[in-house]
Amino acid sequence: MGKGKLKKFAEMETFPNVVQATYRLVAGSDFYLKGNWASGFFKNNNPVVVELGCGKGEYTVGLAEQIPGINYIGVDIKGARMWKGAKQAIEKGLKNVAFLRANIENINHFFAPGEIAEIWLTFPDPQMKKTARRITSAGFLTRYRAILPKQGKIHLKTDSNFQFQYMLALAKANHLAISAQTENLYESDLVDEVLSIKTFYEKQWLDRGIPIKYLAFSFNHDEPLIEPGVYIERDLYRSFGRSARDI
Repeated sequence: MGKGKLKKFAEMETFPNVVQATYRLVAGSDFYLKGNWASGFFKNNNPVVVELGCGKGEYTVGLAEQIPGINYIGVDIKGARMWKGAKQAIEKGLKNVAFLRANIENINHFFAPGEIAEIWLTFPDPQMKKTARRITSAGFLTRYRAILPKQGKIHLKTDSNFQFQYMLALAKANHLAISAQTENLYESDLVDEVLSIKTFYEKQWLDRGIPIKYLAFSFNHDEPLIEPGVYIERDLYRSFGRSARDI
């Protein structure tokens, strides 16, 4: 591990807005803040919204700036990336931001049923070959449904047409309630101050002429969720690697 990462990890230990919880820490048990994030961590009774796979935390910080009356938590396992957003939030004096370093597959160990008002999935890896690792799969959505209230929304922003079409197919197969959808967000009438927040990688996609897709949906039943079982055409540009994706 490089000295830069080690320095960031050491600094993260001192950040008051960071909670680090490895798999071994929560394996077989629930985290001590489960069901108590608003009052126990943020010291208020405001709603809690999470961004899963938050990366550098740009969207989490942007959301917190736009809506100070909501508590935002960015969740990711990559601590060196998360360091940037956590540090930025401290420098901006944002008190409604936290970052949780943890595995998303263990999300139900960290949040109680109905504790999370909404979930944001911003530019998740589509995992085109590995459905089980896709954080938008039926298995992961089942986890999310358990921590959302009834009608609690999930927001997806993605450059990936595969990801977008997969989610539409999954929503149809499971009769989920779609409240908003577009294949070209910035050419639609859906854009507002929240949806116009742009991450570093989002700007890269836009610069290459790749339109941003957006989907918002909620769960309207408790039946088991299933995979759509249909073929979704893969994104060809992803085969060039993250730094050189293009149409």
